[in-house]
Amino acid sequence: MSSVLGWLVVAFVLSLISFIAYSSQIFIIWPWYHSTLSVDLIMLLLPFNILVGMLLWNYYLSVTIDPGRVPVNWKPDTHIDGYEVKKLTGKPRYCRMCERYKPPRAHHCRTCNRCVLRMDHHCPWINNCVGYHNHGHFIRFLFYVDLACSYHAAMISKRLYDSLQLHYADETSNLELIFIVLNYVACIPVLLLVGGFSLYHFYLLSGNCTTIEGWEKDKVATMIRKGKLQEVKFPYNLGVRRNIDTILGPNPLLWCWPTRVRGSGLKYEVSDGDDVEQSWPPQDPDKQQHEFSLPDTPWTYENGSINPNLQPSNSSERQHTMKRRRTKHPGVSSVPPYHPDYQATVDEDADSLVSSDDYSQPLLRRGSEGYEVHSIGREELLERYLRELGEDPGRYVRYIPQPDTDSESETDNIPLGQHAQAAPTMS
Repeated sequence: MSSVLGWLVVAFVLSLISFIAYSSQIFIIWPWYHSTLSVDLIMLLLPFNILVGMLLWNYYLSVTIDPGRVPVNWKPDTHIDGYEVKKLTGKPRYCRMCERYKPPRAHHCRTCNRCVLRMDHHCPWINNCVGYHNHGHFIRFLFYVDLACSYHAAMISKRLYDSLQLHYADETSNLELIFIVLNYVACIPVLLLVGGFSLYHFYLLSGNCTTIEGWEKDKVATMIRKGKLQEVKFPYNLGVRRNIDTILGPNPLLWCWPTRVRGSGLKYEVSDGDDVEQSWPPQDPDKQQHEFSLPDTPWTYENGSINPNLQPSNSSERQHTMKRRRTKHPGVSSVPPYHPDYQATVDEDADSLVSSDDYSQPLLRRGSEGYEVHSIGREELLERYLRELGEDPGRYVRYIPQPDTDSESETDNIPLGQHAQAAPTMS
């Protein structure tokens, strides 16, 4: 997503939050209390504005805080546990796009064009990646969106309920009804969508798992069901309490308050146990590949000649295909029947409804879509039919109708009854 489009999305989110938060207070709640400041009004709106303030604060932190970058000269320490390796070579993970080593749980974001520490996903609604340093703020933002929208829906529903009681003093104006409908239309979809999204992220939070790692766990569970792998434990699952501490902080009283996360994001604690898989995600046994290594001899010798041991597979396959195309098969032509070099041949081994002793079979040409048969004219078809009946095709003469003579044309005008009377006289 481009920077301009990303900031437009952020502006849209802020406009939506502001509309839901303040249009309801100005055009619905304030007229409900007869436009008079009272203790009941303050007790109603104070918690709501606190929730909105915490929502906007965590949203600001999610947008502006860098999720985490990989240091330029960072290299993994392969002598300790908990470092991740590549599936192909078994060596530390390396990003070819950034040309740097990748720490555990780090992934390359194509939108941000860099590697992100403990990357969860790239969120277009905050125009930023959710990573190590802003994951806690993002979780709190979702939490406060759920609370604020629920509180907002309860306030609007209470106002709508009172308006339906038909109290003349609390009669709802047309402007209030319009904004009640607009607030329902804006709030309820946000509550449902963000609520479902929040439940999924709270579930991942309890398992110390990111969205990407959740997809990997689903793939591992599929391989276990198919019998390809044995039961594998996620290495970063430390227990629900410790999992939440790693994201929201060690003090439960400050879980809902924006705090800085501990650590650098380059190393993570791994759970203990013999069944813990140090290299995550585990490799699919059906897709195991051998370690890549260059041959001992160079690609070319010092004098510039080609290494005779070098055999490109694509070239050999191409030569095999050309050789197969040049192979001639009896009764099959390499050119179509309309080609100038087309010549009819006889396939002695082919089975046909017509005997090959009497005449030649039609030539076949094998193409990409099947066999192409040479077309047969009517004369040739008639000749074959007569040969099948045992007749001589030469003894049949084609009938050509002759034009009518003058005598025949004159007799054509005589009625049929006169022809019948003249017949006995002639006999």
